[in-house]
Amino acid sequence: MAKAGPKKTLRYSDEFKLTVVKLSTVKGVAVGDVAKTFDIHPWMLSKWRTQVKNGLIKGSAKGIPQPTIKRGELRQLRSVKKQLARKTLELEILKKAIRFSSDPAKRNSRS
Repeated sequence: MAKAGPKKTLRYSDEFKLTVVKLSTVKGVAVGDVAKTFDIHPWMLSKWRTQVKNGLIKGSAKGIPQPTIKRGELRQLRSVKKQLARKTLELEILKKAIRFSSDPAKRNSRS
């Protein structure tokens, strides 16, 4: 159940917004990945990108290293992450099947 009281809203500095927006504009980097990395909603990142484009957020982004990952490597990394998620799910299903089939109480049930 939700707690009573005012809703907490995080406030981000313009420098932080600019840094995240600049990272999201790197060629080959998905906006959703940047949003997930910084634990913000992709919609919010899109809003910040629009605000930067329209000049509503001004300043400079500091401390952003030049990316050394190539586009093919990013695609391969995403593919490997998907495969890992699938294999993890398969493993969990197999564990449940083993627990179910090895439980003697379940086998003797008349229902």
